[in-house]
Amino acid sequence: MPTISINLKEGTIEKPQEVIAGIDLGTTNSLVAFMKDGQPVCVQDSAGKSTLVPSVVHFSGIGDVTVGDAAKEMLETDPANTIYSVKRLMGKSFRDVAGMKGYFGYQIIDDDTESLVKIRVKDRFYTPLELSALILKELKRRVESELNMEVSRAVITVPAYFNDNQRQATRDAGKLAGLDVLRIVNEPTAAALAYGIGNASQADKTDVETVAVYDLGGGTFDISILRIEDGIFEVLSTNGDTFLGGDDLDHVLIEHILGQLHLDGSALHADKAFGQQIRLFAENAKKILSERDLFEGTLKEKPVVVTRADFERLIRPLIQRTLDCCQNAMRDAGFTVDDIEKVIMVGGSTRVPAVKQAVAAFFRRPVFDSLNPDEVVALGAAVQADILAGNQQDLLLLDITPLSLGIETVGGLMDVIIPRNSKIPTRAGRQYTTSVDGQKNLKVSIFQGERDLVEHNRKLGEFILRGIPPMPAGLPKIDIRFVLNADGILLVQAKELRSNLEQQIEIRPTYGISEEEMGMMLLDSIQNAQTDMTVRGLLEARNEANNIMLGGEKFLKQNGDILSEEEQATTNALLKRLREAAEGQDKDIIHAAIEDLNTYTTPLAHRALDKTVREAMQGKKVL
Repeated sequence: MPTISINLKEGTIEKPQEVIAGIDLGTTNSLVAFMKDGQPVCVQDSAGKSTLVPSVVHFSGIGDVTVGDAAKEMLETDPANTIYSVKRLMGKSFRDVAGMKGYFGYQIIDDDTESLVKIRVKDRFYTPLELSALILKELKRRVESELNMEVSRAVITVPAYFNDNQRQATRDAGKLAGLDVLRIVNEPTAAALAYGIGNASQADKTDVETVAVYDLGGGTFDISILRIEDGIFEVLSTNGDTFLGGDDLDHVLIEHILGQLHLDGSALHADKAFGQQIRLFAENAKKILSERDLFEGTLKEKPVVVTRADFERLIRPLIQRTLDCCQNAMRDAGFTVDDIEKVIMVGGSTRVPAVKQAVAAFFRRPVFDSLNPDEVVALGAAVQADILAGNQQDLLLLDITPLSLGIETVGGLMDVIIPRNSKIPTRAGRQYTTSVDGQKNLKVSIFQGERDLVEHNRKLGEFILRGIPPMPAGLPKIDIRFVLNADGILLVQAKELRSNLEQQIEIRPTYGISEEEMGMMLLDSIQNAQTDMTVRGLLEARNEANNIMLGGEKFLKQNGDILSEEEQATTNALLKRLREAAEGQDKDIIHAAIEDLNTYTTPLAHRALDKTVREAMQGKKVL
C-alpha cells in the first residue's frame, strides 16, 4: 500500500518527508525515538540527561496539566490529582479493576458495571485513553522540539498480551494526541528489531531464530517466545502477569521499611502523601541496591538500612513467579530451554542483578542486555517506523488494510473491529447484545473510516439478523466477526450464540476509495479527534445513564416492599437528576449523577440480594 503523508498545518496530502516516531508508551516511563543517520536514537530531555518521560499526569487547581518529571514531583504533595500507571487501566472495565483501587492514590470510579473505567479528578472524569493522549502529546512535543519540525505519524508499542480493546484504545489515544498511528507493534517484536534480530541481510535468509523476550517493566511482566524467519516475526506464545513489575519489587521493600519504622499498611491508607513518599523512597532504594551492597536513608526522622542480601531475599518469590511464566510460555510453544537461541532483556527492572542472574540460569545461556533496557522497545519502534517508511528492504512488511472497519452501535458510534494498518489476511470479532427487551431483529451496518461517529465514515453495507428468540435486553449473545482475506474481500458474519441463528454479507475490495480520498479521511480524523472524543464521551455517558435508569426503575418496582418511603423518594430524586443530566451536554455532570446514584443505591441492592438469598434458602439445609 502506498504511504500517505498528511500535512496537518496546511491540510494537504503530500509526498512523505517528515520523520515517523517510534513510541514506547510505558506503565512507569515513556520514550520516543527516531532514526538518525541510519540508527535509532531516543530523544533526551532539554537538559540532555534522560530519555525517560515519567508516565505521570498532574492536574493543578487552576486547570493546568503537566506531564513527566514535573508531574512526578507532585506525587507526594498532591496524590489525589496526580495520575500514574494509567497503562494498567487501558481498555479495562470497572469489574477488571475491582481489586486495584487500593493501589492508586487517585480515585477510580467503580460501579460494578462492564463500562470502561473512569478516573475522577476534582469534578471531571477522565478515561485512561484521554490520560494516555496527554502523555503522547508530551512525547510528540519532545521529538518535534528535538527535530524542529512537525511529527504527525508514529508507531506505538503495546504488550503482546494486549487485547483488541486495549490496542484500539492505544490507537485512539494517539489520534487524540494528533498522531496518525501507522502501526501498533508488540513490545517483544520491537525489542528483537532493536537488536537487529531478524534482519535477513545479516545472515542466511533461510535461518530460523527462536527468541525469548523477558520484559519486566514498572507495572507488568510478560515473556514472549518469537519465531523469526526471513524477516517475518511470529509470536508463538506469550505469558505473564499484568500485576507484577518494578512496582511490586518496590512494594516488598515498602513492607520491609515499614517494619523497621514499626508501622503497618494502615499508615499508607491514612496518609496518602506519606504513601507516595515511601513509594518513591523504596524505588530509590531499589536502584541503589542494584548497584551497591548497602542502602542507608532516613524516613520520618528514623534511619532505614537495607542490604542487597535482604533485598534479594525479599524479591526471590517475585522472580520465581516470572520464571514460572517463562516455563508456561515455553510449554505453550512446545519448546524447552534448549530450543531458545537468544534471550533479550527488556524493562528497567531487569537491571536488578538478581533478576538478570536468575534468567540466565533458567535459560542456561547469557542474556542480551547490551542495549539500555528502558530504551530498547522505543528503539525497536523507531526501526519499525523506518521499515514503514520504506527505508529497509530486508524485513518483510505484510500488506495492510488502509482504513478501519467496524459497525454502528447505539448512538451512531463507530465500533472498530479491524483497525487500519492491520496486516492482512486477518480476522477479528466481538460479542454484542440487544438493547430492548424482546428484540427479535438486529441491523448490522458496516462502515469504513477513522471518525468516531458513523455519519462521518463511509457505509459499506448492511444486513439484518432476523428471528432472534425474544429475551430480556442484554441476554442474547451475538458474535459479529470480520474476516478480511489477502485480496481485500471482507466477509461479515453475525451469529446469535444461544439459538445458532446466523447471517453474513460479502464486501468486495478497495470499496471505491482513491488514495486522495483515503488521505483526506485520515486527515479529517486527526483534525477532528478532540471534537470526536467529546461527542463520543457524551454519547457513551448517555448510553450508560439510560441503562442505569432502566435498571433503577426495575429495582424500585421489584423491591418496593423492602424500601422505606424516604429511600424510594431519594432514589427517585437521584433518577430524576440523572435523567436531566443525560439530556444535557456535559458528560462529567452525567458521570457525577451516575456516581451519586450508585453510591446511594449500592447498600439497598445488597439488602435486596440478602432478601433473595434468604428466600431461596428457606427450608433448606446447608451441609
